[in-house]
Amino acid sequence: MSAPAVEPVTENKAGEENKMEDVQPTGEPAAQEVAAPASAKASEESAAAPSTAAAAAAAESDEDKEALLRATRQVEFYFADSNLPFDKFMWTLHTANAEHWVPIKTVASFKRMREHQARGLDWVVRALRLSAELEVDAAGEHVRRRTEVQPPKGQFERSVYAKGFGKEEPGLQTRLEDFFGKYGKTNAVRMRRVDGTKEFKGSVFVEFADFKSVEAFLNADPKPTWDGQELLVMSKEAYCDMKIKEKGLSGKAADLRKQNIAGSGRKGFNAFKEMAEKDKGDKKDKGKDKPKPEVYLEFLGSRIRVHEEDGGSVKPEDVPFVKGASLRFEGAGEDVSFDEIKGTLKERFTRAPFVKYKKGDNWGLVGFDKALSDEDVAYVKENLKTLSGKDVSWSVPDEEQERAFQIERATSAAKRALSFSQNRDSRSGGRGGGRGGRGGRGGRGGRGRGGRGGGRHGGERSEKKGEGDKPAGAAGEEQAGEKRKRAVEPDGGPNVGVRGQGVPVIQSSKKPKTDGDAAAAS
Repeated sequence: MSAPAVEPVTENKAGEENKMEDVQPTGEPAAQEVAAPASAKASEESAAAPSTAAAAAAAESDEDKEALLRATRQVEFYFADSNLPFDKFMWTLHTANAEHWVPIKTVASFKRMREHQARGLDWVVRALRLSAELEVDAAGEHVRRRTEVQPPKGQFERSVYAKGFGKEEPGLQTRLEDFFGKYGKTNAVRMRRVDGTKEFKGSVFVEFADFKSVEAFLNADPKPTWDGQELLVMSKEAYCDMKIKEKGLSGKAADLRKQNIAGSGRKGFNAFKEMAEKDKGDKKDKGKDKPKPEVYLEFLGSRIRVHEEDGGSVKPEDVPFVKGASLRFEGAGEDVSFDEIKGTLKERFTRAPFVKYKKGDNWGLVGFDKALSDEDVAYVKENLKTLSGKDVSWSVPDEEQERAFQIERATSAAKRALSFSQNRDSRSGGRGGGRGGRGGRGGRGGRGRGGRGGGRHGGERSEKKGEGDKPAGAAGEEQAGEKRKRAVEPDGGPNVGVRGQGVPVIQSSKKPKTDGDAAAAS
């Protein structure tokens, strides 16, 4: 019942009270008459109470709905394509979990969500369950996107510029979002600030969710106003063109300016750029991640595994001991020539022997690829009676010395085998690095692999370049009586380019003129 209906009852009550003052003896009946109107008033007030409470509840419900919607939109912005991949902290949260679940408790603590903290975490969960873009887990503890993150498209074209919002005041961000929300759904409303001081410029860039909303804002009639003042509005592209014209920029300078304003050249974190660089690095390192092939060495009839330690090594227990595959000489001069030994022995032995000799010593060791027969030993003694002009004696070393010598031989061969394996697919470049060029691989006197004095071990005094032990599947060794050949990549053909041959002459395709041709030409 409405308030005016109560007024006659009040007047009635006043009249009865006046009556009581005039007629005192008859107070009881008068009291009964007054009681009746008072009861009616109480009844009417109780009837009005539910109506007022319902109105208050309805108002509170509308306010709560608005707050729920505001909270939902704010969290949707945190996870949106326009923000998530460019917000390093949010991206870290997003990628911390394999299924991209983010703790709601963390999101609720963000600055823009603090206005809802008093309502409690359950209220925030309730707000997030209203979202069509986000999903909440069964426990109500985590939230994530429903779709995969995509590079935002058309951001620049869907963005507008607006100026005329005055100075920053508390709650301005919310007011701005509500203001632009009247024209359509927004992905972001960014208040523009002065670099360094962070002072609000009074202008914003707004990214709408669709072009229809952009058109609605730019073509609004009447023009958009803020606190009674008309705003300066234009598309973001028009704003870029205006600034470029103002500064008199052109060419690359103009393009760079536009990129900076448009956001395509934005500074700071960019998840898409980070992922692209990571993919590029992964592809570059893909070959490095592949397990390295095992390298083996064929030595004295056995196949030995080569290890990478010390640039190529073998386990002593893997090296077979072949008794009688070595000879020791004594009494030599101070400078024994390897060629003097190898050149003499090549007539009998298929592979050139391994020679160990230190300049200044009068003794050395010679290793062969098999156990020597009595005839072999006799041949050596007969044909190498002197070294460096001095008489030498030959003998079979004792077992301990021969075993150590064979391990040393195997280690030396292992280093060459590993070096060959590691470089077989590489291509030398730069000065002196071309294949076949001077100083290149196989070239004369260069730093490349295989040149005279080149290679990693070619200059060592301990004779290794004539070693008869070859790596499995690697470079072959010289055969006796052959010219030294260089080992090249498989795509160049094995063992090509005989050293010592003349440089091939490339014939001109142009025929030389003969006398007859000259006569015809004249």
